[in-house]
Amino acid sequence: MIFGWFLLLTSAISWALTGFLRRYALAQNLIDIPNERSSHSIPTPRGGGLAIVISLLAALPILNRLDLLATNVLVALWGAGCAVAVTGFLDDHGHIAARWRLLVHFCAAVWGLYWLGGFPTLTVFGYLIDLGWLGYVLAVIYIVWLLNLYNFMDGIDGLASIEAVTVCASGALMVWLVRPDLTAWMLPALLAASVFGFLLWNFPPARIFMGDAGSGFLGITLALLSIQAAWIDAQLIWVWLILLGVFIVDATITLCRRVHRGEKFYKAHCSHAYQFASRILGAHRPVTLAVCAINIFWLLPVAALVALEKLDGIVGMVVSYLPLFLLAYRYKAGDWQAQDR
Repeated sequence: MIFGWFLLLTSAISWALTGFLRRYALAQNLIDIPNERSSHSIPTPRGGGLAIVISLLAALPILNRLDLLATNVLVALWGAGCAVAVTGFLDDHGHIAARWRLLVHFCAAVWGLYWLGGFPTLTVFGYLIDLGWLGYVLAVIYIVWLLNLYNFMDGIDGLASIEAVTVCASGALMVWLVRPDLTAWMLPALLAASVFGFLLWNFPPARIFMGDAGSGFLGITLALLSIQAAWIDAQLIWVWLILLGVFIVDATITLCRRVHRGEKFYKAHCSHAYQFASRILGAHRPVTLAVCAINIFWLLPVAALVALEKLDGIVGMVVSYLPLFLLAYRYKAGDWQAQDR
Protein backbone atom coordinates (compact mmCIF):
# COMPACT_ATOMS: atom_id res chain seq x y z
CA MET A 1 0.00 0.00 0.00
CA ILE A 2 2.83 2.41 0.89
CA PHE A 3 4.60 1.63 -2.38
CA GLY A 4 1.36 2.31 -4.25
CA TRP A 5 1.29 5.83 -2.83
CA PHE A 6 4.96 6.17 -3.76
CA LEU A 7 4.08 5.30 -7.37
CA LEU A 8 1.29 7.90 -7.38
CA LEU A 9 3.66 10.53 -5.97
CA THR A 10 6.26 9.74 -8.64
CA SER A 11 3.64 10.08 -11.38
CA ALA A 12 2.44 13.37 -9.91
CA ILE A 13 5.97 14.77 -9.76
CA SER A 14 6.62 13.69 -13.35
CA TRP A 15 3.35 15.31 -14.46
CA ALA A 16 4.14 18.59 -12.67
CA LEU A 17 7.72 18.67 -14.00
CA THR A 18 6.46 18.10 -17.55
CA GLY A 19 4.21 21.14 -17.23
CA PHE A 20 7.16 23.21 -16.00
CA LEU A 21 9.37 21.95 -18.84
CA ARG A 22 6.68 22.84 -21.37
CA ARG A 23 6.69 26.43 -20.15
CA TYR A 24 10.50 26.41 -20.20
CA ALA A 25 10.58 25.06 -23.77
CA LEU A 26 8.15 27.73 -24.96
CA ALA A 27 10.18 30.46 -23.25
CA GLN A 28 13.46 29.16 -24.74
CA ASN A 29 11.92 28.50 -28.16
CA LEU A 30 12.72 24.78 -27.95
CA ILE A 31 10.14 23.91 -30.57
CA ASP A 32 9.98 21.07 -33.07
CA ILE A 33 9.08 22.74 -36.36
CA PRO A 34 7.40 20.35 -38.84
CA ASN A 35 9.35 19.57 -42.02
CA GLU A 36 9.18 17.05 -44.86
CA ARG A 37 10.56 14.33 -42.59
CA SER A 38 8.23 15.02 -39.65
CA SER A 39 5.21 12.99 -38.59
CA HIS A 40 3.53 16.01 -37.00
CA SER A 41 2.06 19.16 -38.54
CA ILE A 42 1.92 21.56 -35.57
CA PRO A 43 4.99 23.21 -33.95
CA THR A 44 5.33 21.54 -30.55
CA PRO A 45 7.68 22.15 -27.60
CA ARG A 46 10.19 19.37 -26.90
CA GLY A 47 12.34 18.18 -24.01
CA GLY A 48 9.56 17.01 -21.69
CA GLY A 49 11.20 13.61 -21.24
CA LEU A 50 13.56 15.23 -18.76
CA ALA A 51 10.68 14.96 -16.28
CA ILE A 52 10.94 11.17 -16.53
CA VAL A 53 14.68 11.35 -15.89
CA ILE A 54 14.41 13.59 -12.83
CA SER A 55 11.43 11.86 -11.21
CA LEU A 56 12.94 8.38 -11.58
CA LEU A 57 16.51 9.25 -10.56
CA ALA A 58 15.19 11.14 -7.52
CA ALA A 59 13.16 8.10 -6.43
CA LEU A 60 15.94 5.51 -6.81
CA PRO A 61 18.03 6.60 -3.77
CA ILE A 62 14.89 6.40 -1.63
CA LEU A 63 14.33 2.79 -2.69
CA ASN A 64 17.97 2.11 -1.93
CA ARG A 65 17.72 3.60 1.57
CA LEU A 66 14.67 1.42 2.20
CA ASP A 67 16.66 -1.67 1.10
CA LEU A 68 14.32 -2.14 -1.86
CA LEU A 69 17.03 -1.54 -4.47
CA ALA A 70 20.58 -2.88 -4.53
CA THR A 71 23.36 -0.28 -4.51
CA ASN A 72 25.03 -1.68 -7.62
CA VAL A 73 21.76 -1.31 -9.58
CA LEU A 74 21.39 2.25 -8.28
CA VAL A 75 24.92 3.14 -9.43
CA ALA A 76 24.40 1.44 -12.81
CA LEU A 77 21.19 3.33 -13.58
CA TRP A 78 22.35 6.67 -12.20
CA GLY A 79 25.69 6.69 -14.02
CA ALA A 80 24.47 5.40 -17.36
CA GLY A 81 21.16 7.26 -17.25
CA CYS A 82 22.69 10.63 -16.35
CA ALA A 83 25.35 10.38 -19.06
CA VAL A 84 22.79 9.64 -21.77
CA ALA A 85 20.21 12.15 -20.49
CA VAL A 86 22.71 15.02 -20.24
CA THR A 87 24.00 14.29 -23.74
CA GLY A 88 20.43 14.21 -25.05
CA PHE A 89 19.58 17.44 -23.20
CA LEU A 90 22.54 19.21 -24.79
CA ASP A 91 21.61 17.81 -28.19
CA ASP A 92 18.04 19.08 -27.72
CA HIS A 93 19.47 22.58 -27.15
CA GLY A 94 22.15 22.45 -29.85
CA HIS A 95 23.39 19.76 -32.23
CA ILE A 96 26.05 17.31 -31.01
CA ALA A 97 27.88 15.28 -33.65
CA ALA A 98 26.66 11.69 -33.95
CA ARG A 99 30.13 10.24 -33.26
CA TRP A 100 30.34 11.99 -29.88
CA ARG A 101 26.82 10.92 -28.91
CA LEU A 102 27.66 7.35 -29.87
CA LEU A 103 30.87 7.46 -27.80
CA VAL A 104 28.88 8.53 -24.74
CA HIS A 105 26.35 5.77 -25.44
CA PHE A 106 29.02 3.07 -25.52
CA CYS A 107 30.68 4.40 -22.35
CA ALA A 108 27.31 4.47 -20.58
CA ALA A 109 26.56 0.92 -21.73
CA VAL A 110 29.91 -0.35 -20.41
CA TRP A 111 29.34 1.47 -17.11
CA GLY A 112 25.88 0.02 -16.62
CA LEU A 113 26.92 -3.49 -17.60
CA TYR A 114 29.93 -3.38 -15.26
CA TRP A 115 27.86 -2.40 -12.23
CA LEU A 116 25.21 -4.99 -12.99
CA GLY A 117 27.91 -7.67 -12.89
CA GLY A 118 28.22 -8.27 -16.63
CA PHE A 119 26.05 -10.40 -18.84
CA PRO A 120 24.42 -13.48 -17.20
CA THR A 121 24.13 -16.96 -18.64
CA LEU A 122 21.41 -17.61 -21.20
CA THR A 123 18.81 -20.35 -21.20
CA VAL A 124 18.54 -21.89 -24.68
CA PHE A 125 16.19 -24.85 -25.10
CA GLY A 126 16.68 -25.78 -21.46
CA TYR A 127 20.48 -25.46 -21.48
CA LEU A 128 22.43 -22.78 -19.64
CA ILE A 129 25.00 -21.14 -21.92
CA ASP A 130 27.79 -18.85 -20.71
CA LEU A 131 28.98 -16.70 -23.61
CA GLY A 132 32.01 -15.39 -21.70
CA TRP A 133 33.64 -12.26 -23.15
CA LEU A 134 31.46 -12.53 -26.26
CA GLY A 135 28.41 -12.09 -24.05
CA TYR A 136 29.83 -8.79 -22.75
CA VAL A 137 30.45 -7.51 -26.27
CA LEU A 138 26.98 -8.52 -27.45
CA ALA A 139 25.42 -7.00 -24.33
CA VAL A 140 27.08 -3.61 -24.92
CA ILE A 141 25.94 -3.62 -28.56
CA TYR A 142 22.43 -4.58 -27.44
CA ILE A 143 22.30 -1.74 -24.89
CA VAL A 144 23.50 0.86 -27.40
CA TRP A 145 21.10 -0.45 -30.05
CA LEU A 146 18.08 -0.34 -27.72
CA LEU A 147 19.06 3.16 -26.61
CA ASN A 148 19.17 4.43 -30.19
CA LEU A 149 16.17 2.52 -31.50
CA TYR A 150 14.09 4.11 -28.75
CA ASN A 151 15.11 7.48 -30.11
CA PHE A 152 14.24 6.33 -33.65
CA MET A 153 10.81 5.11 -32.53
CA ASP A 154 9.91 8.34 -30.72
CA GLY A 155 8.31 9.85 -33.80
CA ILE A 156 4.56 10.15 -33.19
CA ASP A 157 2.49 11.34 -30.25
CA GLY A 158 2.48 9.06 -27.24
CA LEU A 159 4.15 6.05 -28.88
CA ALA A 160 7.41 5.90 -26.90
CA SER A 161 5.51 6.69 -23.69
CA ILE A 162 2.86 4.00 -24.20
CA GLU A 163 5.60 1.50 -25.04
CA ALA A 164 7.51 2.26 -21.85
CA VAL A 165 4.43 2.14 -19.61
CA THR A 166 3.10 -1.16 -20.99
CA VAL A 167 6.50 -2.86 -21.23
CA CYS A 168 7.55 -1.81 -17.71
CA ALA A 169 4.20 -2.73 -16.15
CA SER A 170 4.30 -6.10 -17.92
CA GLY A 171 7.96 -6.59 -16.99
CA ALA A 172 7.18 -5.89 -13.34
CA LEU A 173 4.39 -8.47 -13.45
CA MET A 174 6.69 -11.07 -15.03
CA VAL A 175 9.41 -10.54 -12.41
CA TRP A 176 6.79 -10.89 -9.68
CA LEU A 177 5.46 -14.12 -11.24
CA VAL A 178 8.94 -15.65 -11.36
CA ARG A 179 10.24 -14.37 -8.00
CA PRO A 180 7.38 -13.09 -5.82
CA ASP A 181 9.75 -13.19 -2.83
CA LEU A 182 11.88 -10.35 -4.26
CA THR A 183 11.24 -6.61 -4.54
CA ALA A 184 12.88 -6.37 -7.99
CA TRP A 185 9.47 -5.84 -9.64
CA MET A 186 9.26 -2.43 -7.98
CA LEU A 187 11.91 -0.87 -10.24
CA PRO A 188 10.12 -1.34 -13.59
CA ALA A 189 6.85 -0.42 -11.88
CA LEU A 190 8.44 2.83 -10.72
CA LEU A 191 9.65 3.62 -14.23
CA ALA A 192 6.14 2.94 -15.57
CA ALA A 193 4.72 5.39 -13.02
CA SER A 194 7.28 8.04 -13.94
CA VAL A 195 6.52 7.75 -17.65
CA PHE A 196 2.77 7.77 -17.02
CA GLY A 197 2.97 11.27 -15.54
CA PHE A 198 4.65 12.46 -18.74
CA LEU A 199 2.20 10.51 -20.93
CA LEU A 200 -0.67 12.65 -19.65
CA TRP A 201 0.95 15.55 -21.57
CA ASN A 202 2.26 13.46 -24.47
CA PHE A 203 -0.86 11.44 -25.36
CA PRO A 204 -2.21 12.36 -28.82
CA PRO A 205 -2.53 15.19 -29.56
CA ALA A 206 0.76 15.80 -27.73
CA ARG A 207 1.30 19.11 -25.94
CA ILE A 208 5.03 18.39 -25.57
CA PHE A 209 7.50 15.93 -27.06
CA MET A 210 9.92 13.70 -25.18
CA GLY A 211 13.16 14.85 -26.81
CA ASP A 212 16.49 13.02 -26.98
CA ALA A 213 17.09 13.32 -23.23
CA GLY A 214 13.96 11.31 -22.45
CA SER A 215 14.03 8.77 -25.28
CA GLY A 216 17.72 7.96 -24.82
CA PHE A 217 17.27 7.64 -21.06
CA LEU A 218 14.33 5.28 -21.52
CA GLY A 219 16.22 3.18 -24.05
CA ILE A 220 19.27 2.56 -21.89
CA THR A 221 17.20 2.11 -18.71
CA LEU A 222 15.00 -0.54 -20.35
CA ALA A 223 18.08 -2.33 -21.67
CA LEU A 224 19.68 -2.38 -18.21
CA LEU A 225 16.42 -3.51 -16.59
CA SER A 226 16.26 -6.45 -18.98
CA ILE A 227 19.81 -7.50 -18.08
CA GLN A 228 19.12 -7.06 -14.37
CA ALA A 229 16.03 -9.26 -14.77
CA ALA A 230 18.16 -11.94 -16.45
CA TRP A 231 20.34 -12.07 -13.33
CA ILE A 232 17.19 -12.84 -11.33
CA ASP A 233 16.11 -15.61 -13.71
CA ALA A 234 17.75 -16.53 -17.01
CA GLN A 235 14.36 -16.82 -18.75
CA LEU A 236 13.56 -13.17 -18.12
CA ILE A 237 15.92 -11.83 -20.80
CA TRP A 238 13.69 -13.50 -23.39
CA VAL A 239 10.62 -12.11 -21.64
CA TRP A 240 11.87 -8.53 -21.95
CA LEU A 241 12.93 -9.04 -25.58
CA ILE A 242 9.42 -10.28 -26.33
CA LEU A 243 7.77 -7.35 -24.55
CA LEU A 244 9.94 -4.90 -26.52
CA GLY A 245 9.11 -6.67 -29.78
CA VAL A 246 7.20 -3.87 -31.53
CA PHE A 247 10.07 -1.40 -31.23
CA ILE A 248 12.82 -3.97 -31.89
CA VAL A 249 11.22 -5.35 -35.05
CA ASP A 250 10.21 -2.03 -36.62
CA ALA A 251 13.52 -0.29 -35.88
CA THR A 252 15.71 -3.26 -36.86
CA ILE A 253 13.99 -3.92 -40.20
CA THR A 254 14.02 -0.21 -41.02
CA LEU A 255 17.71 0.14 -40.14
CA CYS A 256 18.75 -2.96 -42.09
CA ARG A 257 16.92 -1.86 -45.23
CA ARG A 258 18.34 1.66 -45.06
CA VAL A 259 21.91 0.45 -44.46
CA HIS A 260 21.52 -2.03 -47.31
CA ARG A 261 20.72 0.91 -49.60
CA GLY A 262 23.82 2.74 -48.40
CA GLU A 263 21.94 5.42 -46.45
CA LYS A 264 23.31 6.99 -43.27
CA PHE A 265 21.48 5.23 -40.44
CA TYR A 266 21.47 8.34 -38.22
CA LYS A 267 20.05 10.67 -40.86
CA ALA A 268 16.50 11.89 -40.17
CA HIS A 269 13.80 10.02 -42.07
CA CYS A 270 10.17 8.95 -41.78
CA SER A 271 10.24 5.41 -43.16
CA HIS A 272 9.38 3.42 -40.02
CA ALA A 273 6.30 1.21 -40.21
CA TYR A 274 4.56 3.17 -37.45
CA GLN A 275 5.12 6.43 -39.36
CA PHE A 276 3.72 4.99 -42.57
CA ALA A 277 0.73 3.59 -40.66
CA SER A 278 0.02 6.99 -39.09
CA ARG A 279 0.03 8.59 -42.54
CA ILE A 280 -2.37 5.98 -43.89
CA LEU A 281 -4.73 6.45 -40.95
CA GLY A 282 -4.29 10.20 -40.92
CA ALA A 283 -3.74 10.32 -37.15
CA HIS A 284 -1.28 9.27 -34.44
CA ARG A 285 -3.75 8.04 -31.84
CA PRO A 286 -4.90 4.83 -33.63
CA VAL A 287 -1.29 3.70 -34.12
CA THR A 288 -0.31 4.45 -30.53
CA LEU A 289 -3.37 2.62 -29.18
CA ALA A 290 -2.73 -0.30 -31.55
CA VAL A 291 0.80 -0.70 -30.17
CA CYS A 292 -0.64 -0.59 -26.65
CA ALA A 293 -3.11 -3.35 -27.58
CA ILE A 294 -0.41 -5.50 -29.21
CA ASN A 295 1.76 -5.22 -26.10
CA ILE A 296 -1.05 -6.17 -23.73
CA PHE A 297 -3.06 -8.74 -25.67
CA TRP A 298 -0.35 -10.42 -27.75
CA LEU A 299 3.17 -9.93 -26.40
CA LEU A 300 2.29 -10.10 -22.69
CA PRO A 301 0.57 -13.54 -22.88
CA VAL A 302 3.48 -15.02 -24.87
CA ALA A 303 5.97 -13.48 -22.41
CA ALA A 304 4.01 -15.01 -19.52
CA LEU A 305 4.26 -18.47 -21.08
CA VAL A 306 8.04 -18.03 -21.32
CA ALA A 307 8.33 -16.66 -17.77
CA LEU A 308 6.36 -19.64 -16.40
CA GLU A 309 8.53 -22.02 -18.48
CA LYS A 310 5.57 -23.23 -20.53
CA LEU A 311 7.38 -22.11 -23.68
CA ASP A 312 11.08 -21.88 -24.56
CA GLY A 313 12.43 -18.33 -24.79
CA ILE A 314 13.66 -18.53 -28.38
CA VAL A 315 10.46 -20.23 -29.50
CA GLY A 316 8.50 -17.51 -27.71
CA MET A 317 10.45 -14.81 -29.55
CA VAL A 318 9.84 -16.46 -32.93
CA VAL A 319 6.12 -16.87 -32.20
CA SER A 320 5.69 -13.31 -30.94
CA TYR A 321 7.86 -11.64 -33.60
CA LEU A 322 6.41 -13.37 -36.66
CA PRO A 323 3.20 -11.29 -36.89
CA LEU A 324 5.26 -8.18 -36.03
CA PHE A 325 7.50 -8.85 -39.04
CA LEU A 326 4.42 -9.24 -41.21
CA LEU A 327 3.01 -5.94 -39.92
CA ALA A 328 6.36 -4.20 -40.47
CA TYR A 329 6.45 -5.29 -44.10
CA ARG A 330 2.74 -4.53 -44.52
CA TYR A 331 3.44 -0.96 -43.44
CA LYS A 332 6.61 -0.52 -45.51
CA ALA A 333 9.24 -0.44 -42.74
CA GLY A 334 12.42 0.98 -44.26
CA ASP A 335 10.89 1.53 -47.70
CA TRP A 336 12.37 4.77 -49.12
CA GLN A 337 9.30 5.27 -51.27
CA ALA A 338 7.10 5.22 -48.15
CA GLN A 339 8.64 8.54 -47.05
CA ASP A 340 6.99 10.31 -49.94
CA ARG A 341 3.53 8.81 -49.54
